[in-house]
Amino acid sequence: MLLVLLCWFVGVTVLLYVLYSWFIPAVVQFNGSLALLWHDVIVERALDTLTRSTRPQRLLNAVRKHATRGDPQSVISAIDHFCRHSEWAMNIGDEKGSILDSVVSELNPEKVLELGTYCGYSTVRIARLLPPGARLITLEFNADYAAIARQVIALAGLEDRVQLVEGASEDWIPRMKEHFGIETFDFVFLDHWKDRYLPDTKLMEDCGLLRKGTVLLADNVICPGVPDYLQYVRNSLSYKSCYFKSHLEYTKAEDGLEKSVFLG
Repeated sequence: MLLVLLCWFVGVTVLLYVLYSWFIPAVVQFNGSLALLWHDVIVERALDTLTRSTRPQRLLNAVRKHATRGDPQSVISAIDHFCRHSEWAMNIGDEKGSILDSVVSELNPEKVLELGTYCGYSTVRIARLLPPGARLITLEFNADYAAIARQVIALAGLEDRVQLVEGASEDWIPRMKEHFGIETFDFVFLDHWKDRYLPDTKLMEDCGLLRKGTVLLADNVICPGVPDYLQYVRNSLSYKSCYFKSHLEYTKAEDGLEKSVFLG
């Protein structure tokens, strides 16, 4: 009887392991909504409970273990490896990250605003490509995320190029000129709360932070999706927009980036 129970227990354990580590991830990777539900809700909450830590803390530990201090590319590679082989996270990811790199390199901006820092992955990607003397201001509402991001940015050796600000975007955008002396931005990367894309874009317009030629690049425009934002920038005479088709970070589900040039 004991042997039967032991065999049953081992069989169930193996089945659960296969479902968790291979079968379910393989199934959900082609559906964005299922992928977000599995990775960003079920798995994250389970691991938070089991490890008594948070996903950003586990990501930071991976960076500390595998990255070389002062080497931004090694920080990016460490996060990508963690997200592909250990635990999914909501960074822009390597595939869409290469699109971000291309846009930043082509634009060569001196004044950059990032809305949504999370753990600092895209911050590092952007900052490492900026010319000498350039400024990157990144806004993060969540204080716990901001604390992790500061350490990730420091490990990349990019503290001198990045100013991380905690707080709500709708509170800080109107204060950019007064608090930071920023007249206009050359490049804005939107990757925060999706329901804030459109209101914050209009707020930047109202505050005069966009000049003719300012580039807005918005992530996750398909998954989870920002239909109101897309309708606005694609139909407004103030923008010239194009869509870069890609995939939701570290999956095969469709997602993409919307690049919108402000025409004044």
